[in-house]
Amino acid sequence: MATKHSIHVEKGNPASQIKKVIAVMSGKGGVGKTSVASLLAVSLHKKGYKVGILDADITGPSVPKAFGLNEAKATAAGENNDIKPVYTASGMPLMSINFLLPDSTDPVIWRGPLISNVIKQFWNNVVWGELDYLVIDMPPGTGDVPLTVFQSLPVDGVVVVTAPQDLVTIIVRKAVKMAQMMRKPILGLVENMAYFICPDCGKRHNIWGESHLAEVAANYEIKNTVQLPLEPRFASACDGAGIESVQMVLPDEFIDNLLSSLQK
Repeated sequence: MATKHSIHVEKGNPASQIKKVIAVMSGKGGVGKTSVASLLAVSLHKKGYKVGILDADITGPSVPKAFGLNEAKATAAGENNDIKPVYTASGMPLMSINFLLPDSTDPVIWRGPLISNVIKQFWNNVVWGELDYLVIDMPPGTGDVPLTVFQSLPVDGVVVVTAPQDLVTIIVRKAVKMAQMMRKPILGLVENMAYFICPDCGKRHNIWGESHLAEVAANYEIKNTVQLPLEPRFASACDGAGIESVQMVLPDEFIDNLLSSLQK
């Protein structure tokens, strides 16, 4: 069981002061986890908090694209050659493996231990500065990287992302159980792509079937939940100037409940 694994939390960079760390995870890919992680960071930033984003999906990094930063590069900082993150349009520090590759389309063909070491470097060697919240976009599943994040980084809470399909609902339970086994509080459950609002008639359509959000939340005693629509504006923003160019945030009630849970 995961609780039997040893835990050694890294000290982090001495030039970084990070108050809270939030991991965004899912049981499988394709549910829009990066979209939710990006929206969470933007939502917190727009409330006046200092927010950073760590893209922990080393083999499938997509956070830079969400913020229109596909061609950006990270640079060395200081005499220790620490890593200076790339900043988004609104000033949020962001770190991704894409910023260290010669070409953003180059594949990362590494085994688990090397990938896990990179995650630790993003915590220890990146100069994040002073942050209220660091949002970590985790890779899908419950493998090496999520385990490394939970064991090596001081994660304060987890946001789990799912979608309405039966298959996804079954798999998301694995992510919820992993967070619980690692003794990390679940700050919220997000059902992404839950519905679509027709721009012509204004009618709501459940494209992927009926929601299972209430059922999953009740089974695991998760009180903070939200449904997000299938939103074409997000895809358009990611192909253009980035998510910060459109007025998209998570609902205030969801964010307020999340922040309240972090203070307990």
